[in-house]
Amino acid sequence: MKIDFHTHTTASDGTYTTEEILNEAEKQDIKFFAITDHDTVDGIKQIKNTAKTMTIITGVEISAEFSGTLHILGYGFELENEKLNSKLEELQEFRKARNENMLKKMESLGFQINMEELVKEAGSDLVGRPHFANVMLKKGYVKTFDEAFDKYLKKGAPLYMDKKRLSPEESIQLIHEAGGIAVLAHPYQTKKEGKEMDSLIKQLVSYGLDGIEAYYSQHTPEMVEEYKGYAEKYNLIKTAGSDFHGSNKPHIRLGMELEEKDAVEFLSFAAENKI
Repeated sequence: MKIDFHTHTTASDGTYTTEEILNEAEKQDIKFFAITDHDTVDGIKQIKNTAKTMTIITGVEISAEFSGTLHILGYGFELENEKLNSKLEELQEFRKARNENMLKKMESLGFQINMEELVKEAGSDLVGRPHFANVMLKKGYVKTFDEAFDKYLKKGAPLYMDKKRLSPEESIQLIHEAGGIAVLAHPYQTKKEGKEMDSLIKQLVSYGLDGIEAYYSQHTPEMVEEYKGYAEKYNLIKTAGSDFHGSNKPHIRLGMELEEKDAVEFLSFAAENKI
């Protein structure tokens, strides 16, 4: 069975619109699906009654404050929840301010790029680093998309500027208050292993963490087994997602092949909370 509970649209840093990603998911006969844009639910709000073959659930990916990378996925929440929408809008406003500051920094380094070009590239005013990279590539400042990130945009590089983040506890609480469940996304990206990973998950569980993305497109078989072990140890729901971004991450394809028994609890939750 093909499923995907971790995808991105042009509402954040993907290259497919909501309609395009739903059409592609239908073509691939994906049965269970979620859009999980970064710190926004605008992409989900564009869903129409066109995807009749899929079970679709609300989703979001919140970037939490952490020494490295820590993202919390939210699922099955009330889409119009006032507090959730307000907090996500606040995060987007901080992102816009960061982007303006990045442009000033780029100008000081000799790059001639303006916000209009970035908005055109993004297809909306929700601009992220991949859009910076694409404009830099189109204008000949770099030879490849990866060069833009490696040389200028990744954490620690000259143009990198952090965005406002919620704490892990706040992220989980926000999702719960909107009626959803909170899941640790791509745990390998935390760069924690062994006792450190166990300690991190234990701490997140104390905040109310409900699940772990054990099945992920970039996880090795060994990682999958490790994260399944944490799911069993801490009674966490196991989820699966590709982290599809379209051409911004061309190595990641839409959809994950999974047997129903490997995520039966979450599939049941999705069926009960579909849009």
